[in-house]
Amino acid sequence: MILDVRRICAFADYFVIAAGTSRRHVQALAQHLEEALGAAGIEPLGREGVEEGNWILLDYNEVIIHLFLPPFREFYDLEGLWAEAPRMTAEEYLAGASPAPGGPA
Repeated sequence: MILDVRRICAFADYFVIAAGTSRRHVQALAQHLEEALGAAGIEPLGREGVEEGNWILLDYNEVIIHLFLPPFREFYDLEGLWAEAPRMTAEEYLAGASPAPGGPA
């Protein structure tokens, strides 16, 4: 899920929110993203939670990636906290679609 927070957030344009099935899976997702983006010359400004693997945050300035274990995603409910943010899937974003209004996707 991608939240378009440009109009309601001063520190980012988009939040990317995803979940893995285990700590190792969440860590592998983060590692893959860092390697792929690094190969394109894009380095994170910061990273948090990599060792624990419950909630990993990768800060790419305009885009902040949140990778969760499902119970942590449900507990922190970023989609609910940022409910007014338009949302889209990665496929819609890559296709250039306009984000849907806030609310469940």
